[in-house]
Amino acid sequence: MEFFNFHHHDYTKKFGIYNLKLREVPPLNFFSAGIHPQDITWNFEEDFLWLKTVSKSKNCVSIGECGLDGLIEIDDNLQHEIFLKQIELANALQKPIIIHCVRRFSQLLHFKKKAKVPMIVHGFNKRKTVGEELLKNQFCLSFGKSALYDVNLQDFLKEIPIGQLFLETDSADFEIKDLYYKMAELRGYTIEDFQEKIKENLKNLQITI
Repeated sequence: MEFFNFHHHDYTKKFGIYNLKLREVPPLNFFSAGIHPQDITWNFEEDFLWLKTVSKSKNCVSIGECGLDGLIEIDDNLQHEIFLKQIELANALQKPIIIHCVRRFSQLLHFKKKAKVPMIVHGFNKRKTVGEELLKNQFCLSFGKSALYDVNLQDFLKEIPIGQLFLETDSADFEIKDLYYKMAELRGYTIEDFQEKIKENLKNLQITI
């Protein structure tokens, strides 16, 4: 039984969405491509040309990870500009957006209004009130390793709409199947039924597995 890994950094893994590094040669399986906030420079035009090219691949199933980060020294206005350009690219390609967000969640709501495609906040592990606000504004949330042991996060996961949920390893070293079994248990599904729910969610993003 295979378990779809919504966002990961392991080039050798085939069943999931690999997060392509800037200027990296794409894998033969599904990947996402974007300009991470920490990779932004003032000469971003060349990087964006690369992104426009690689994102046209049929195996590029999403734009990202991209977004906003309040812990890095990249100018906020420049982060906003690059994020918006990637949203516009995703709109043009009709591909969903995988979002990286650190200490800028309130600002995401403004950018959501610009998007004509689904937006998924990856690696979500914040407090319930933040998650509820995102869900109310039609964001999807992808959960990683924290959901295996964070009781508060698990309580939140019992409540969120199943149609707005994805699971990932990100860069953490653990088995994605453990997270699937934990979520199935929390939600009261068999593992087979829970996998079908995730499969349906992926179809809503135009990703067929």
